[in-house]
Amino acid sequence: MSDPFDRPSNAGTAPDDDEEAEDAPDASISVDFPEVTENTSNSVVIILLLTVLSIAPSLLVLCTSFTRIVIVLSLTRNALGLPTVPPQQVVVGLSIFLTLFIMGPTLSEMKEVALDPLLAGEITTGDALDAAQVPLREFLLAHTREGELELFLDASDTPTPIARDEVPLNALVPAFVLSELKSGFIIGFVIFVPFLIIDLVVSAVLMALGMMMLPPSFVSLPFKLLLFVMLDGWMLVVGTLLTSYG
Repeated sequence: MSDPFDRPSNAGTAPDDDEEAEDAPDASISVDFPEVTENTSNSVVIILLLTVLSIAPSLLVLCTSFTRIVIVLSLTRNALGLPTVPPQQVVVGLSIFLTLFIMGPTLSEMKEVALDPLLAGEITTGDALDAAQVPLREFLLAHTREGELELFLDASDTPTPIARDEVPLNALVPAFVLSELKSGFIIGFVIFVPFLIIDLVVSAVLMALGMMMLPPSFVSLPFKLLLFVMLDGWMLVVGTLLTSYG
């Protein structure tokens, strides 16, 4: 009986296993890592600078005199009875420039001991960060109250007494912020008192005259503005802020 399936005959012989192994492509994988060059180090510096710029707003608020200044200026504006005059942009802008003026010596020292040597290639990035902490730490310690600092040192289980250059920044920065908030509110309270007296006097006069329907704040506003201008109020407020940092 003939085979029902037409099987083609082998036209040639099968290749040897050795020949297949020789003809097979090489399946190994190699990865070449670039060498660390000067361009690579420059790229790292650029990345670090961009990182610093991204967290600059937080550093401006937490590690400088900006907090106290913006609180005092805002409370002064509210004490005058003008919650929107001057505008918030003016208050923040003036606070930033006053902050740069007050922090000028500290920033200059940080540039001399950290940034300039880093750009010159004299120190590494880690050494630059350690060097920059020294003048910043001195500024923070000079304006941080002992009570607030002890609170965070105890909360972090840091043994006390401790040397000034060994105070951790994770305890020093929040203690400094609390101290700035307290100082800002104290100065704001002192500014509020004379304007509060004017409001009370105007209210008493209006009550005595039977003009109870007239808002006292509307009548007292010109007198508060007159007092503030005659005493050169903005000069006094800014001068108080500058002298508070010695």
